[in-house]
Parts: sequence; structure tokens; C-alpha cells
Amino acid sequence: MNNIDSDNSREWAAQAYALLKKRQEEQKQELQKQEEQKQELQKQEEQKQELIDIDNRENIPEQSRTIAEPKLGEFDDNFTWSAMVLAAQGKKINQISIDEIDWLTKLRRGLEETRKGFVTELLDKLGDDPLTPESLDDLETLLIRADVGIDSTDKVISSLRTKLNEEVVGGEAGIKFLKKELKLIIDKPIKNSGTDVLVPQKGKLNVWLLVGVNGVGKTTTLGKLAYLSSKSNYKTLIAAADTFRAAAVEQLKVWGDRSNVDVISNQSKNADPAAVVFDAINSAKKRNVDLLLVDTAGRLQTKNNLMDELAKIKKIIDKRVPDAIVESLLVLDASQGQNGLKQAKSFAKTADLSGAIITKLDGTSRGGVSLAISEEVNLPIRFIGAGEGITDLRPFNSYEFVEAMLADK
Repeated sequence: MNNIDSDNSREWAAQAYALLKKRQEEQKQELQKQEEQKQELQKQEEQKQELIDIDNRENIPEQSRTIAEPKLGEFDDNFTWSAMVLAAQGKKINQISIDEIDWLTKLRRGLEETRKGFVTELLDKLGDDPLTPESLDDLETLLIRADVGIDSTDKVISSLRTKLNEEVVGGEAGIKFLKKELKLIIDKPIKNSGTDVLVPQKGKLNVWLLVGVNGVGKTTTLGKLAYLSSKSNYKTLIAAADTFRAAAVEQLKVWGDRSNVDVISNQSKNADPAAVVFDAINSAKKRNVDLLLVDTAGRLQTKNNLMDELAKIKKIIDKRVPDAIVESLLVLDASQGQNGLKQAKSFAKTADLSGAIITKLDGTSRGGVSLAISEEVNLPIRFIGAGEGITDLRPFNSYEFVEAMLADK
């Protein structure tokens, strides 16, 4: 996994942990000092018997909407593994953050069900013995069971068989080679797109349309994207264009409130989604917004009228902001496995997709479907979700994903 000698890996991680703990303690002391100063000022104001401004009192609840920063957990296998994944990507000890450790720990835990039905059995079968044609047959079965997909599985097994014909491959070397092959599959559509990490481009309006069938977590994912964008200092706006689902607008307003991002909506029953997007674009232009996130209706591939509605929205965008950078991102529920793959194939034909967002990786044994989407639909994965919290959605990193999927402990 990394370039650091395995005997020293825990010691290296321990040093990183000690540094983070020191930082956390310093931050805690600084916050405590600020709180003491604040209390002293309040005390002085009370002594002067000045009335507290009503506006200030009303602003107090805003603090409750502040998202709690992740805290440093125990120095355990999760921390050590997460630290080593970061080290393998070139991070120095003083560059590691609690936020990164927290996310990798969630990702590893989120893919636990996939590992249980895949890695544990794979390691039991391979052990330290060299790979054999029989063990490749077993691996083929495990890959298909993890919803990696027929095409991806064939490609991996074919590469392994070629390597096996050339040299003796031990169990550890076999897993290392497997990781490399899986990463190549996921990386191919990302590299073909010319964009390694999808971020809004400054100086232009970026419009990201979120599409997908009902129930995959589309509206929730948009809310998390809004938080991620706002936290990354992009001026963000939400368009609530899923007007056919009554709860969608209210749900988005809650997410927008938590992220301090405004939501453009129309409360009328069955309002025209394209009209909402029209209003949102006008507002985005006036405010010099960097990123406009558009929630669209749950578009079942059998409902042509909904696909037509998406085309109408795109026409509005092209007409009002022809120089906007538009992304159509398909939200897929990892737990749906092959059904999610079918959705991706269908949408790719009609919705001019530019990427995928994989949600609900936690608690499913079908995390391998991400590889099937990359190989069979040629769709770059842009973000992944591994949890229900507002911070549990991150830009996709193929190295971290494969390492988490094949973590051996």
C-alpha cells in the first residue's frame, strides 16, 4: 500500500497521531480562551445594564447549525490504515489532517460489507500460496458476487492469467496486482474525461444537474454537495427543480439552511421545473454564483416525458448562459447493484451524462458496482457517499477506494 517499511508503519502512524492530538489540544485551548473572552465581554455589558440587541439574540441559534468538526478518535487499526493510505499518496506527517483521517475511516467502514463477502474469503483461499488456475476461478466468482460486473471481471481475470503464465505469483503479489488492475479500470473513464477531480471553474457559472430515479438519495446528495461546495469557498446556489415530489423542496430547504446556501424554488403545485431553473439562473448571474446545483425529478427510464423535461431544462441553460460549464451527474445507489448498472446504461443513452455519484456505500456488499459502471458505461465516478451525515460525501479517489475495498483487516 505504501513506500514505508511495514515494520515502521505503526511507528510512523503513531507520530502522526501524536501531532494531530497536539494540534487538537491547542485548538481546544484557543477556543476555550475565545469563549472566556466572550464571557468577559458579556459580563461587562451586563454590568453596564445595556439591553442585548434583539438581532444578536436571534442570531444565537445560528451556532447550532454549525457543523461539528471531526474529532481525533483512538489510535487503532483504522487510524493506522488511514494514515498509511495518505502516506502512500505522498502526504507528510505534518500534512495529515483529522478531516482526512475521519473520511478514510468512514470509507473503510462503509465498504466493510463488500469486504466481508470478498476480501476475507479471498485471503482465506489464497493465503501465502502461489496463485493457481483454480484460485483464479474462485476469484472470478467473488468478483461477480461483489457486483464488479462481467466485463470488469473478465478483464481482471484475463490479466491475472497472462501474468500467471509468465511467472509464479504469490498470494500477496496477486492482491497487489489485483489492486492495480481494479484501479486501472476505474481510472480509465476519469482520465478520458480530461478532469481528474471535478470542481467548479472560477470566473464562469458552473451548472451541475443531478439526475436519477427516485430513492437513490439524489436530493440528499445535492444537499451534501452544497455543503462541500460552500465549505470549499465556492459561492453556491440550489435550484429545487424536482417539483413533482412535494417533499423534495422542503427537504432541500433544510439542507440549504444547514449549509448556508440559498434555495430557489416555486411553491406552486406541479410547478414547471424549467421555470424554476430559469429563475435560478437569473439569480445566479446577479449574485456572481460559482456553482448552481439543480435537483431534478426522479426520472424513471420508461417515462419519456420526464426525459423530455430534462432536455427542456438543458435548453433553458444553453439559452440563458451559453458559456456555462454544465455537468450532468447520475446519482446511483450502490446497494442496488446490477439494477444500478442498468440505470446507468439507460441514462447514458438519453441524458448526456458526464459523471456518476455513488451513494449508500455503507452497509452494502455491492460496492464493486462502481467498477462495472466505469468499465461498462465508461462513466467517470466523481463523488462517493459513505454515511448519512452532511460531511459524508467526498470527491472520488480511486486509490483510496480500492485500498478500502481490499483492506485485509
